[in-house]
Amino acid sequence: MLGSRWAMPGEKRLPKTHIFVTHYHWDHIQGVPFFAPFYAESNEFHFYSFRSEFLGRDSLKQVFETQMASPYFPVDMSAMNARRKFQEVSGGESFTIGENKVTAKWVNHPQGCLGFRIETPAGTVAYATDNEPGDPALDKSLRELAAGADIFINDAQYTPEQLASERRGWGHSTWKEGVRIAREVGATTLVLFHHDPDSNDRAVDSLLRHAREEFDSVFAASEGMMITLGAPGGRVDAHMPGTRTALRREARFRAKVCGVTEGGRAFEEETIVSDLSLQGAMIALKHSPRLQSELQVTMQTPGANGIQVMELRGYVVRIDAGTEKGQRSVGVVFTD
Repeated sequence: MLGSRWAMPGEKRLPKTHIFVTHYHWDHIQGVPFFAPFYAESNEFHFYSFRSEFLGRDSLKQVFETQMASPYFPVDMSAMNARRKFQEVSGGESFTIGENKVTAKWVNHPQGCLGFRIETPAGTVAYATDNEPGDPALDKSLRELAAGADIFINDAQYTPEQLASERRGWGHSTWKEGVRIAREVGATTLVLFHHDPDSNDRAVDSLLRHAREEFDSVFAASEGMMITLGAPGGRVDAHMPGTRTALRREARFRAKVCGVTEGGRAFEEETIVSDLSLQGAMIALKHSPRLQSELQVTMQTPGANGIQVMELRGYVVRIDAGTEKGQRSVGVVFTD
């Protein structure tokens, strides 16, 4: 998404772009080979990360080169025509980029991870990706990173219950811990980040609702979200993408669903569609459709001239246990 916007005509870009890589786990590096601006020779990128004890010197460059080496990717890193510079930084180190001061701090995550604090004339942003509470020294480091920040972006992958049980040791945090830290260090706005891949929009909304009950200014990060700093200590404005606001509604529509079951039999069923967006919906079904199969959804919606019929096509991306006995909760992404 970012790479596509970058290539749009008229998009304003700086001659140099600085990218902070917090650590080397797959979910933080695997998009690199597909980022189109890296292939344009008119671009220049400066990368910052730490020297891994497992890789030694030039760790970040090694990671990028290795994931594009044969047989993992069709072309190697030499296909990237943009100018590239790699700089190693360590926890506690500060440096400047233009009029901005950047400070790196260690946070608690397996195999090492950095958080970054960026102090700008408009305010301070603390970016604390993957981190887990419980190590006193690193807990202190995280609080130093976030102290007085206008925006504190913090890992909130798990619920407090998950972290206290089966997810301890995985290197992630909770909304509750983020609220606790934001209060302690005087951060102005908390952004919940690094959502669990198994969390749907409803689950993220639930975490956000809990956090907002305990802290005044909280947002849940979403793709395309833009946050604007006005002045240090001033108002923080967040522009939320349509997929998380205007296009999504808590709704219940009567609908008819046609598709194919796991056993390959065609089915047709009357049901209710909820949590509707222009991208997808959660649908309660007695049938169990095949994953990745196409569904046709016909809905009746109230309109100015009475009941209107809406026909949508999509494919099945998720099947969960339903809230009622004998039903399944089916996630559908609409294609047209």
